[in-house]
Amino acid sequence: MKEKLVGSLKLFIFAFLVSLSTISLAQEISKDAAVIKAGEELFNGNCKACHRVKQKLVGPALAGVETRVPSIAWIKDWVRNSAKVIASGDKYANNLYNEYNKSQMTAFTSYTDDQIMSILAYVKSEADKVDAPAASQQAASGNGASESAVPTGYLDAILVGMIIILVLMLVILSLISNALKKYLNDTQLDEADRDEVNNPYTWSGFVKSPGFIFLVMFVVGAITFKTVIDGLYSIGIQQGYQPKQPIAFSHKLHAGAYEINCVYCHTGATKDKQANIPSPNICMNCHSQIKKESPEIQKIYAAIGYDAKTASYTGKQKPIEWVRIHNLPDLAYFNHSQHYNVAGIQCQTCHGPIEEMEVVKQYSLLTMGWCIDCHRKTDVNTQGNAYYDRLVQLHNAAKGSKSKMKVEDIGGLECSKCHY
Repeated sequence: MKEKLVGSLKLFIFAFLVSLSTISLAQEISKDAAVIKAGEELFNGNCKACHRVKQKLVGPALAGVETRVPSIAWIKDWVRNSAKVIASGDKYANNLYNEYNKSQMTAFTSYTDDQIMSILAYVKSEADKVDAPAASQQAASGNGASESAVPTGYLDAILVGMIIILVLMLVILSLISNALKKYLNDTQLDEADRDEVNNPYTWSGFVKSPGFIFLVMFVVGAITFKTVIDGLYSIGIQQGYQPKQPIAFSHKLHAGAYEINCVYCHTGATKDKQANIPSPNICMNCHSQIKKESPEIQKIYAAIGYDAKTASYTGKQKPIEWVRIHNLPDLAYFNHSQHYNVAGIQCQTCHGPIEEMEVVKQYSLLTMGWCIDCHRKTDVNTQGNAYYDRLVQLHNAAKGSKSKMKVEDIGGLECSKCHY
């Protein structure tokens, strides 16, 4: 009897501790909007390349991760250095590692506890949301977007019909004119009326006239002059430049369909002057496990000396000769990190809808006038930045509080800002 009581007590204590740990896990994850927002930025910047909240991608879906893993502390260790957790012999870690074909997760050694917890807060908030009905279901219920009232094909047919009608009218008017001319010539007319009917000015005579020849020469000369001037002004401008790259990389697939954040690959945009060409190591974060049979991925393997069959490196390497697309003159200075971090400029502002481009091209002019125009129109984001407090006071005193401070108001048009 005593042994049964002791056993029941132990079972009760164990269940109580498990429930406490589960409650503590749920309580540790914040529901604060600011924390969730910070977690969203971190998730989109680093995690989204391999993970989704509710669906499996390169890695597992993260919804409910706080209830699947051994503990929150385990998640923190895993995020900072998954290889270390696996090497420790942790059973859950090794099962996860083997389940995903021994794909190594990127180590985020600099992440603090608060940052990791903010990511978990964002994941939990997204997991708790109810998915919206599919677009097809909305359409079936009558809530979908209505189709265009007039299909494009009908508009083209109407336009062609109108052109045909116009040509027929010109032909008919020409026939009527000739018939009237013949009729009037057959009637008795005085000399003045007959000369008016049989006007000596013909089309061939008009074309050969000095006035018409001068007009044609003037128009041709004006078009030639404008073409030369436009050509001179376009020297050094590469808008629309779209070179073929040594490896076919689709931004439409990666940045569009998979929603991989630009700075996940172009890491320099957040901390350097250059956005930098991504290292093949970043490609290998995913492609050491997925699309291994693709001919384009095989080119990456050949460049870095990777043997997909043995999952080992041969040591034979050769550079990937990417073709630079966006070029600025050597005399111009541009800092990506300043515009991305301080100004909060989105990549699409200068590079266009990059997430829709199968092959990247130079979208904007990137000329001096284009940059100056942007500095004249763009408002300075002064919220929460004490550096601008005094400048805002001076600006309001000079132009009034209703006039927003532009980049040009803080020296954005000074020559030395962009030129060495």
